Amino acid sequence: MSASNDPKNYRPETRLVHAGTLRSQFNEMSEAIYLTQGYRYESAEDCEARFSGKIPGYVYSRYSNPTMDMFEKRMAALEGAEAARATVSGMAAVTNALMGLVRAGDHIVAAKALFGSCRWVIEDWLSRFGVTFTLVDGVDLDAWRKAVRKETKVLFMETPTNPTLEVYDIAAIAEIAHGVGAKLVVDNVFATPLYQSPLQLGADVVVYSATKHIDGQGRVLGGVILASEKIIGDHYHNLLRQTGPTLPPFNAWVLLKGLETLAVRVERQTATAAAIADRLAGHDKLTRMIYPGRADHPQADIVKKQMKAGSTLIAFEIKGGKEGAFRFLNALKLILITNNLGDAKSLITHPTTTTHQRLTPEQRAELGIGDGLVRLSCGLEHPDDIAEDLLAALEKV
Repeated sequence: MSASNDPKNYRPETRLVHAGTLRSQFNEMSEAIYLTQGYRYESAEDCEARFSGKIPGYVYSRYSNPTMDMFEKRMAALEGAEAARATVSGMAAVTNALMGLVRAGDHIVAAKALFGSCRWVIEDWLSRFGVTFTLVDGVDLDAWRKAVRKETKVLFMETPTNPTLEVYDIAAIAEIAHGVGAKLVVDNVFATPLYQSPLQLGADVVVYSATKHIDGQGRVLGGVILASEKIIGDHYHNLLRQTGPTLPPFNAWVLLKGLETLAVRVERQTATAAAIADRLAGHDKLTRMIYPGRADHPQADIVKKQMKAGSTLIAFEIKGGKEGAFRFLNALKLILITNNLGDAKSLITHPTTTTHQRLTPEQRAELGIGDGLVRLSCGLEHPDDIAEDLLAALEKV
């Protein structure tokens, strides 16, 4: 086999279709769904050997399952990770990614700009068990440096952020983490594995809500944690095995099918987002418009350094605060109001009253989440239809 035909050298689009595939004795083309709780053993000795880990094999679908195994292997191949573990949702991935690295007395440093549930895990949940935290301005590298201390075990961020699309310097923050012996965990869901590779930039753990672009068609929940074999083995294998936030086989199969078309969908959605951002820039009904693919993005230099494209999300602030935003949202005909993203359908969200409603007005103001801010996830519709819907709705503001 030539180097060009070595599966390890396949390009991302090819890995998305073929990596990790297992076939039964029937040689099916589409991956099989193994809807089973347990597995039969040839003998009591075989059962003992599998449970002890002396020989490979499946023992219980809370631990592992062939369909879930295929999804994990394909995600690892796409991400360039040594190993992956699938979870029942994106928040299960985030929660376990953090919990697996800390214990009572440890300290986490995280960017303030996080999805509301992620902030709850850090501020409310982990603090119940003696884990302390410091929240920082993710753009400010000195703030990260000042926040770390000897008991810091994790630095955590999402980049681009939800919903203001700030972009943080992964390589620089990884260096800060490693300087105190901590690990950097990056939520890469907005960038997708196609446009940003945190592990290659120095991150230790990457998490995704597979519910978003990976499924990409509004069907199932899922999540995944990616890291080295050692980190997975030392910090996550037993945690996930014993606590059971297991990705169901049917969901794993749907996500495998989603991966096959991920590149085609995300590339089209990104082209649409870039075109829409250009059409909205400078609109007289907006106070600001944010898209990582534009030169006027506040962190355009970091975007250029670590992202291949601006991805599928746009944020913009409508004049008139909540009243103006609601008037705009209610005038939309094509774009759907919901809290999800990364779907084949264009979706729009008002973060102040949905994803970030648990934050105080002062906390939202600190993060730049005004009452007029909306987050647009571009779908697969014709870009002109999306643009016309947006522009017509803005006339109602």
